[in-house]
Amino acid sequence: MIYAYIRVSTEMQNYDSQKFEIQNYCEANGLSVDRWVKESISGTVKVEKRTLGKIIRKMRVGDKLICTELSRLGRNMLMVMSILNTCSAKGISIHSIKDNFDLTDNINSKIIAFAFALAAEIERNLISQRTKEALALKKAAGIKLGRPPGKSKKRENAYKSWDAINRKIQEGIPLVKIAKQYKIHRNTLRTYLNTNNIYSEASDFTKNGNDTSQ
Repeated sequence: MIYAYIRVSTEMQNYDSQKFEIQNYCEANGLSVDRWVKESISGTVKVEKRTLGKIIRKMRVGDKLICTELSRLGRNMLMVMSILNTCSAKGISIHSIKDNFDLTDNINSKIIAFAFALAAEIERNLISQRTKEALALKKAAGIKLGRPPGKSKKRENAYKSWDAINRKIQEGIPLVKIAKQYKIHRNTLRTYLNTNNIYSEASDFTKNGNDTSQ
């Protein structure tokens, strides 16, 4: 099957000029489009979330995809190369009219696949390096890494019930039982008490051996 792909960035743009170019190309080369694929979406959107991605997944070996230019497939070279690599692996040919580019089962396709794999590896290494550098800078600046304490949903839910928790502490109920009832770890409860310097008698209570968790 022959698919014709047309993409515009906004609904204000017109599909007609791209369709006209593709029709002229097909007439000149004795081709007939079996299915027209049109979408209005930014080329920066991941191909998996676009109609183009759905079409490529449905295409079979020997199918052909025609577009006016490679930039219709994606807005950056890495994205375009990724799409070309996927199509090459599936045995799908691509023709870009303005670029006069053909992706078929030839040496050019193998070069594109190699170039994409190399570019993807370089990009992964760059991202990893940038992440390490950012973490190192934060650490050097004295910023504590990791999730801030007391931000989990379980903790927040427990703190909303603090009045009831406090009453149980005053009644002499061990922290381990209170923590279990409110579905938080007993150490979380202790940390909250110590951090906020409140209800110090509860800490004395656990030290006296009444906390059965020890």
